[in-house]
Amino acid sequence: MSGKIVSLLISKDVKSPMQKVNQIVLEEGKGIFGDRYYEQKGTFSTEGKVQPDRDVTLIEVENIDEFNKQFDESLTGEDFRRNIVISNCDLNSLVDKEFQIGKVVLKGVRLCKPCEYLSDKLGNEKLVDSMSDKAGLRATIIKGGSIDMTSQVEVQ
Repeated sequence: MSGKIVSLLISKDVKSPMQKVNQIVLEEGKGIFGDRYYEQKGTFSTEGKVQPDRDVTLIEVENIDEFNKQFDESLTGEDFRRNIVISNCDLNSLVDKEFQIGKVVLKGVRLCKPCEYLSDKLGNEKLVDSMSDKAGLRATIIKGGSIDMTSQVEVQ
């Protein structure tokens, strides 16, 4: 299975909107350079390191599209607040598995629940609940490096 990058996103802090970028740099034990978790403005451990499931988040554009179709919404990857929006890759199957994006190696840690930001934006808990098990994947960085819009997701 291989997937394609649709967008790359970072946020400076919890209240800042997600910003589209053309490239991200991932560092083991820190996260994505320039993202709030890298800057320790998100949830991090008492040792000052990002929790492994906060390194990077991914979501499938197909799940966003299905949600929009089902509920007549027009949400984007930015609204779901994930770092990497991809197509053609079953993220749910990557929990506890290693995979590559370009030369970067990630390991799926757990599925994401819909975030509080999305819940507040929609104002409807039923809509948010419909995204359970479709809201993305939290992953830890095994081998860092850079990812750009031409990088491919490769699953062995």
